[in-house]
Amino acid sequence: MRIAVTGSTGRIGGRVVQLLAEAGQPDIVGLSSRNAPYDDPAALRAALAGVDTLVFVSSDGEAARVIVHHRNVIDAAVHCGVRHVVLLSGIDVDPASPFCYAFTNGDTERMLRDSGCQYSIVRAGLFTEFFEGLIRQVAMDGVVAIPAGEVSLVRRAEVARRLAELALQGPSNRHHDVAEPAQPVRSVVAEVGYSYVDTTLAEFAIALHRLGEEPWWIYAYTSMLEAVRQGRWATR
Repeated sequence: MRIAVTGSTGRIGGRVVQLLAEAGQPDIVGLSSRNAPYDDPAALRAALAGVDTLVFVSSDGEAARVIVHHRNVIDAAVHCGVRHVVLLSGIDVDPASPFCYAFTNGDTERMLRDSGCQYSIVRAGLFTEFFEGLIRQVAMDGVVAIPAGEVSLVRRAEVARRLAELALQGPSNRHHDVAEPAQPVRSVVAEVGYSYVDTTLAEFAIALHRLGEEPWWIYAYTSMLEAVRQGRWATR
């Protein structure tokens, strides 16, 4: 069996490659921006030729660009006859969600289901490392002002472990939630070592702007936190 992994030089994709190798998988194809860019359909088709299973780690960047990237990958998988696609998605896939990437994840899942490929989908919670990094980014004098809500987090290592595990199994043709039980955002802030203060989305956006954050990411962060406040990133 030949297994390809997108984003193989990244933190999740790289760990998946390592786990597959440790499990004795002899034929692993690492795909990166150098040999199979998400925005190059021809390169993707060439890279996926002869691949049996694809571990599809999601792209990054602005949501509209990510949608194009994901469609390119799935089109290439269909063209090359990939039998099993293991997709990294997120818990929030509702197109009605305020979170900009919820539509992206939902669109990718729908296209994969309609593609004819067999699949397994990992719906991950928000990455612990990412969320804790955001908390540290906005901390001022030991205090973090961030909108309230409950959130289910998960370590990147656990996500990579589940992706590798599913890649070595037959397709489940369903989704698998990978996340810790929900906890209040104020509890996460306390665990990182700061005092917590509730704030509005507008005030949080202003704080990010003052810190020099790019407009797109201010939108991404605030739309994510609105989805958190609505309970869209909370599992029980």
